[in-house]
Amino acid sequence: MSATIYVEAQMLIRKPVEDVFEAFINPDVTTHFWFTQSTGRLEEGKTVTWKWEMYNAESNVKVHQIIPNKLIQTEWGDPATNVDYEFKEMEKGTLVVIKSYGFTQTGDDLARIINDNTGGFTTVLDGCKAYLEHGIKLNLIEDKFPQK
Repeated sequence: MSATIYVEAQMLIRKPVEDVFEAFINPDVTTHFWFTQSTGRLEEGKTVTWKWEMYNAESNVKVHQIIPNKLIQTEWGDPATNVDYEFKEMEKGTLVVIKSYGFTQTGDDLARIINDNTGGFTTVLDGCKAYLEHGIKLNLIEDKFPQK
């Protein structure tokens, strides 16, 4: 039996847990640091579509579970993987941990997707931190793979 492979990225964001949680479920906030469009808020049992217009890319995001201010469990990507967003209230703010798992790839393809997930979710957390703590929109996602 093989072990489950998790990709994990985390960041302390120096804001109350309610504000940080809202930033991930409310596309009016999330579009300032991650995707450019969404068909709606994340709600348990709902599927929304996220778009990254600069890359002409989109993904359907199935929301499996939401525990307010604690957890968002989703499934998305092609092929689909599980992505959990965990929120932990701490003395100095909120620790956000993003875990991605359920990969079907093997070998070099698995190594590539682990690298992509680790870097991508770290970039999302960095952008979220800058936006929520300082009101700065860094355009990290757009600038990660600049077009000509």
